[in-house]
Amino acid sequence: MEAVRGAWTVLRPDEGDLLGDPESVMDRFLVESEGSAGRVALIEHRLAPFALAAPLHLHTKEDEWSYVIEGAVGAHLGGVEVVAHAGDLVAKPRGQWHTFWNAGSAPARVLEIISPAGLEALFRQLDTSSELYEPDQLIPLARSYGAEVDLEGTGPIAERHGLRF
Repeated sequence: MEAVRGAWTVLRPDEGDLLGDPESVMDRFLVESEGSAGRVALIEHRLAPFALAAPLHLHTKEDEWSYVIEGAVGAHLGGVEVVAHAGDLVAKPRGQWHTFWNAGSAPARVLEIISPAGLEALFRQLDTSSELYEPDQLIPLARSYGAEVDLEGTGPIAERHGLRF
């Protein structure tokens, strides 16, 4: 269901496209660019235990906020690592290197708020093709959305926390 601009809508818990890998990361698309006139996107990330959500990266066009709904979520933010719990909000401003992961042995859920919208289209592409995670595909794809990826910097973070990507 897409929200209609200027109209009230309700998106039920079983609605919205749910894509990805249940053993790793699933994304539920709640509000995309078309439903907000490009102002904001809302994605629910469902993270399996010790799943890394994305490689270390930065955005040049968007700011992101991650509201932890359930579980413990680790985040690497500009060289600092934190753990956020249900009810915590993690800010990831444009231009800052970051990544995040499920820091616990139980599932975690995060409401991702992206402004302006548009980056959710990258998530949708990645959720539908594992081939896009190959470096020769991922790096140029991310750049086409104004994002940079640091795969070398991702390895030590994943190793330090026992994460799967």
